[in-house]
Amino acid sequence: MTDAPTELLRLASADNFRDVAGTGAGYPAGDGGRVRRGVFYRSNELQLTHADAAALAGLGITAVHDLRSTPEVEAHPDVEVPGAAWHHVEVAGIPMEMVDGLADTAAAERVMREVYDGFVRSADSRAAYGELLRALATGGVPQLFHCTAGKDRTGWAAALLLEIAGVDRDTIVADYLLTNEVSSATREKYLALVGEHLGEHLVEVYEPTMVVAPEYLQAAYDAVAADHGSVAGYLRDGLGLDDATIAALRARLVHYDA
Repeated sequence: MTDAPTELLRLASADNFRDVAGTGAGYPAGDGGRVRRGVFYRSNELQLTHADAAALAGLGITAVHDLRSTPEVEAHPDVEVPGAAWHHVEVAGIPMEMVDGLADTAAAERVMREVYDGFVRSADSRAAYGELLRALATGGVPQLFHCTAGKDRTGWAAALLLEIAGVDRDTIVADYLLTNEVSSATREKYLALVGEHLGEHLVEVYEPTMVVAPEYLQAAYDAVAADHGSVAGYLRDGLGLDDATIAALRARLVHYDA
């Protein structure tokens, strides 16, 4: 596969960039294996400095999968990563019309749960996630996928990969919640803009849309259980992934000590 760096690369211009496998030896895969590092990476948008773009190129990234909407891409195009092909795999994120005019934190949290429900129940989102996972299963490695903040659309994709690897649910949730730690500086920057342009009284109202929370991820899992019975059923029937694709992803994701 790949020779993963011994330490986690941190990017000054993309603070939510990280290895799907976690740090150290990689997350336990539940059957004596571990998730292989240096295969799949996740990130927020690639508004990269020259040094950070060179650092990604140094990892040997072969493909970048951009999950953002077309307006998001046009507003902030990714900086090119040398050696990596760019692919647009659009997944609907947080609808701006649902965010404008939020009355309170409860409304913001409700919007976020609806977004995650949509990852599972929207036909367009299911098609996009199926496309992404098939590309990750068949393209050269390592590969990177990202959205704007690298927390919601990207977070669900990473959770699915860890599910395929056989990582336990508590570890998946803990990995998902790492966004709140590693991207705190970016979050504070955007909350400061909310205070400046919309009023300080709205900072608390908008904060739930700028973090991840267990109940958001649970909304996606609840939709999976209701519509497909299990994650395996969702991958097969919802995303249209065949057994060979799942097996290929698992082979890429999991390694066993000799």
